[in-house]
Amino acid sequence: MSKFYDKPSSDLLYQALLEVQDLEECRRFLQDLCTVSELKAMEQRMEVAMLLDQGLIYSDILERTGASSATISRVNRSLNYGADGYLSLIHI
Repeated sequence: MSKFYDKPSSDLLYQALLEVQDLEECRRFLQDLCTVSELKAMEQRMEVAMLLDQGLIYSDILERTGASSATISRVNRSLNYGADGYLSLIHI
C-alpha cells in the first residue's frame, strides 16, 4: 500500500467513514466532503465495478454508464489486482 494511505490524516477520513450510521448520514457526509463531480465519478466507478463483476463487456458498460474506456479499464485493474475493496462491498 502507498505511503499516502498510511498517514494519520488518512486514518481520520477512514475512521469517519466507519462511524457513519445509515445511508442518509453517509450521503450527507460525502456531499459535504466531495464535489458533485467527485461524487458522480465515484458513483460511476462503483456501477462499473458491479457490471464488470457481472461479466458485462466494456462496450456494454460504456453504453450503460457513459464511463470512458480508461475508467472501465482502471476499475477492472482494481478488481483484478487491487486491494479487494470493490469486491468486499459488491459481494455483501
